Amino acid sequence: MTRTALVLGASGGFGGQVALALQRAGWTVNRYARGTDMTAAARGADLIVNGLNPPAYHDWDRLIPEITTSVLAAGRASGATLLVPGNVYPYGMEPGPWGPDTPHRPVARKGRIRAEMEARYRAAADRGQRTILLRGGDFLLPEAPQMVMNRVILGEVGKGRVTALGDPEALHAYAFLPDMARAAVALVALGEALPAYADIPFAGHAFTISDLAARITRLSGRPMRIKRFPRWIFTLASPVWELARELREMLYLFDHPHALDPAPLRRWLPDWQDTALDEVIARHLRARGLI
Repeated sequence: MTRTALVLGASGGFGGQVALALQRAGWTVNRYARGTDMTAAARGADLIVNGLNPPAYHDWDRLIPEITTSVLAAGRASGATLLVPGNVYPYGMEPGPWGPDTPHRPVARKGRIRAEMEARYRAAADRGQRTILLRGGDFLLPEAPQMVMNRVILGEVGKGRVTALGDPEALHAYAFLPDMARAAVALVALGEALPAYADIPFAGHAFTISDLAARITRLSGRPMRIKRFPRWIFTLASPVWELARELREMLYLFDHPHALDPAPLRRWLPDWQDTALDEVIARHLRARGLI
């Protein structure tokens, strides 16, 4: 029997990759048009993928709750399972590795917004709304220029420089989106074997900027040096540049070592294999014509 998914934000990173993975798995995929009636669009859907996110962190205080309200209403009306990408913001500076039992103690406003969002999905699951929250670190996608990895960290890699937004020795969690999408589709296929609210970390890869620079040197044959990003620019530009203002409060994540616990995903997907980190990095370098 053909299964149908409504993908919200199908032009974005997570939504786009999940849409492709669902199609490969034989799903019928409908792409939601922003500004239309979401509840009507979800009619007949077995799955709703919430890939919507305000660009450049714009107006999160208002837009994240509005998106959440719309998605929950569409899920309630259609009976579809919800698939939601989570992030690491709610954990603040808790010791890791981070997983479903890690307390939510956000240290930034956006962490509080995301924690409140997740609480609403959890409460809806208590009332019967099946939800999978798949949580990843910073997204990696070679062909997406808006990703922090492409926009900042590898911004000057062609000149032999890798840019650190914080401590170059701090472990940082990343999610290679094609892998995260594969995992999402495999989890959806488990159906009611999962709990009504499945909070599952996608560990992906965790590495330091120093490790990244060393791997790039080995893979490309080009020596790399680490450049520290002048973070004072965020403070200086904050009054007139929204993205700088919004990024500034999240810079702690580039100093606080963190990783996600791989055990919960392997419990549900015991044969899971990530794309090797060297291959992930090589794809980024190929996208820039460096190897």
